[in-house]
Amino acid sequence: MTSRKILDTKYRISETAMALFLKDGYANVTVEAVAEASSVSRRTVFRHFESKDELVFPDHTERLGLVERCLAAAPPGTDPVDAVITATEESLREFISRPELVLRRYKLTRIVPELRKREVVEHERYVALTRSYLRDHLPPDAPPFQPMALAALIDAIHRSALGNWVREGGATDPEAELAAGMEWVRRMMTHQSAFSSAPLLLALLPDTPQTRRMLTSLKDTAEELP
Repeated sequence: MTSRKILDTKYRISETAMALFLKDGYANVTVEAVAEASSVSRRTVFRHFESKDELVFPDHTERLGLVERCLAAAPPGTDPVDAVITATEESLREFISRPELVLRRYKLTRIVPELRKREVVEHERYVALTRSYLRDHLPPDAPPFQPMALAALIDAIHRSALGNWVREGGATDPEAELAAGMEWVRRMMTHQSAFSSAPLLLALLPDTPQTRRMLTSLKDTAEELP
């Protein structure tokens, strides 16, 4: 059996299992019932999944590998934040390529606490991977907190886009939402770079309405700069 067929079988078993969990209750469905409904043997189920709770997460290991490959494929000289952003965008596209699986899992993790806890652990694997990459590739003089902060921020924006999509039953545009969030991260990094390399000018000004209007105008102009 080819790797594609093996993966298709794994996803089919998972989708069947989640349909049964939603219909009959997670605690009431056995692995044997999943195997029977999937037209495979119990042994086949355990060949793909080590435990019952893994039936709901057939894709995370594959997607983690996708992110890892994207990061490894970044050309030399690529900005490390851009590399993580590109890998995150690929991960989201892969996520929403199987909408039924993601939407069913969302419903299940909201009603089965142990699955919700497992989902949190799975997400932490992504953060750990991107954090490690950023730690190895950011400039040596980068603040020590930056790898963890950026990895968590990028993951939070990704989860927000995906979360809005599943809550709306697939009716939003998660790729556009993610792209907007990632552009915000890029602007933040650009402004930080400019701020860290430019001399600072400190001034004492009277607290008057005219001064406040002037400072607001300067702030608005600065935000419009490329």
